[in-house]
Amino acid sequence: MPVDTAPPFGTVLVANRGEIACRVIRTLRELGIRSVAVYSDADRDSRHVREADAAMHIGPAAPRESYLNIAAIIEAARLVGANAIHPGYGFLSENADFARACEVAGIVFVGPGTEALALMGDKIRAKEHVSSAGVPVIRGVSSPGLSEAELHAAAIELGFPILIKPSAGGGGKGMEPVFEESELADALATARRVAASAFGDDTLLLEQLVTSPRHIEVQLLADAHGNVIHLGERECSLQRRHQKVIEEAPSALLSEETRARIGEAACTVARSVDYVGAGTVEFLVSDDAPDDFFFMEMNTRLQVEHPVTELVTGIDLVAWQLRVAAGETLAISQSDVTLTGHAVEARLYAEDPENGFLPSTGTVLALREAAGEGVRVDSALIAGLVVSPNYDPMLAKVIAWGTSRDQAISRLDRALADTTVLGVRTNIEYLRALLSDPDVVAARLDTTLIERRLPELEFRQPDAALLCAAALWLAESSGAGDTEIWQAAAGWRSGGANVPRRYWFATNATDRAEVTVSGESLTVDGAPHAGRIVGNVVEVDGVSTVWSFARDGDTLWLGQDGFSWPLGVVSRDELLREELAAIERESRPSSPEIRSPMPGTVVAVTVDSGSRVDAGDTVLTVEAMKMEHKLTAPVAGTVQHSAHAGDLVKLGELLATISPDAEEAAP
Repeated sequence: MPVDTAPPFGTVLVANRGEIACRVIRTLRELGIRSVAVYSDADRDSRHVREADAAMHIGPAAPRESYLNIAAIIEAARLVGANAIHPGYGFLSENADFARACEVAGIVFVGPGTEALALMGDKIRAKEHVSSAGVPVIRGVSSPGLSEAELHAAAIELGFPILIKPSAGGGGKGMEPVFEESELADALATARRVAASAFGDDTLLLEQLVTSPRHIEVQLLADAHGNVIHLGERECSLQRRHQKVIEEAPSALLSEETRARIGEAACTVARSVDYVGAGTVEFLVSDDAPDDFFFMEMNTRLQVEHPVTELVTGIDLVAWQLRVAAGETLAISQSDVTLTGHAVEARLYAEDPENGFLPSTGTVLALREAAGEGVRVDSALIAGLVVSPNYDPMLAKVIAWGTSRDQAISRLDRALADTTVLGVRTNIEYLRALLSDPDVVAARLDTTLIERRLPELEFRQPDAALLCAAALWLAESSGAGDTEIWQAAAGWRSGGANVPRRYWFATNATDRAEVTVSGESLTVDGAPHAGRIVGNVVEVDGVSTVWSFARDGDTLWLGQDGFSWPLGVVSRDELLREELAAIERESRPSSPEIRSPMPGTVVAVTVDSGSRVDAGDTVLTVEAMKMEHKLTAPVAGTVQHSAHAGDLVKLGELLATISPDAEEAAP
């Protein structure tokens, strides 16, 4: 594939952050193009800032004041003399106003023209447009400007189950499945609120919910000279709440004949809007009828999961985005595209799967990223990174290629096991559990598989081996246990290393474990064990394993094979205070509290103070990392709010108190 080796631009500003900014900067460096990063107050020390040739500050942490601030980004590009702006994905990547502002400023927008952005960015218009071009679409109701009452009536006529979708934006945000009429009002309200917040447009559409659905998307490349090709498809059916979790290329579902047909349908969509650049057309395919496919939407940008396509085609999509944006002719024909082997990608999120997938924040204390044959990591992670609630929780993508699907999955699992992130809860253990699921291994996929499996998933809990490892590491690294005088870090002690050292650990919010270390003899809550530590290798009861350790104040983080856990290191005085507080709580009646499970913003208060609620009723909603989390009443009673809509709240902050009904409060 002959390619002009001259760099298409002198300087490119990357109008994004995190792993996608790092990934774009990597290709800019390879092409010999000067890269300029932008950053908010929260990202001043981020990896993408360090890796760029230059960086420009564009505003406060809030996205609307920084990464969504068109004027600030255009001004930054003007000041550094950028010839082009690469928007990455998310933020302004599909914003027609931003592309228009680039054009007015004389700066190339690395993406399609404003007409394609505007048309495909409106799901209602896009669906009508591609249908007229002969591409099959899902039954639905997509008239603009429908009121709540009109949407309600349309849903009844369409029949349940249905899917509510924001007309603007993508990424699954604001999508609400509705299975019966009683759920409709709340779902419409939530979808409108998320759509307005995330995309600045609360227009909604309705679609028939396809049973056993598989999410198949086709990667496109097109130039300004009328050349359009597809680079095969990706299987993106492993999703949770419409957010993709694991993606692969190619799909094991499609036959060669269907692959050619769906690829040509995607090219038809691109040609119909004179598309230029890299883009993706997403289709829904029923597992029961894999030869039939239906258009869902077109993403007029690079996709998060683009690396799997790059690995099976050998084509750098970012490089071709840049060359096409510079006016070059696409030097790849459809016959040049071959799919070799198989690639699978897993998204590494700062979240706690065991606790309802709540977003996790913190500082990365220890980091090890995977490497090896067939392994690629696109990452924003660095030691010392502060993960804040301001942005999407995705930290990195771990991708593996193999000659077969089985080999790719095996390599990805090993790569995840070799990944260590301490200081922030992540979903690595959950990703490994998904990869080992029998249906995933057999490629029996659909978009509801994860939701069906979640109740069955079991996550590793702190056990005797972990507690022994923690105590041995503390004894080895600090030489001191609790506050008893004969265990102090300085001064005379009798018996040397065999003097017992006692530690108390908080394994969760309420449970405490006591571990005593005396040489190679240990007890965990009175049960005897034998153990020793050499470096990071810990032997407990004759079994040797490798652990990672990191300590931040009173929290000790341990990691092993993708599993990680924060243990609270509790002093004797703190243990005594907890016991006294527990006695005091038991001696007086209490009102159940609703506290924020993460730092974020209260975006909705469902009931007023003084109102009565039943157990399980939604009381208020907190948004963090672009996701909404409904907080419900633990018991029936009367609500008294401590927070209001718009309030910024901290982890554990009291938001509301429920005064239980008389029957609830009775012993």
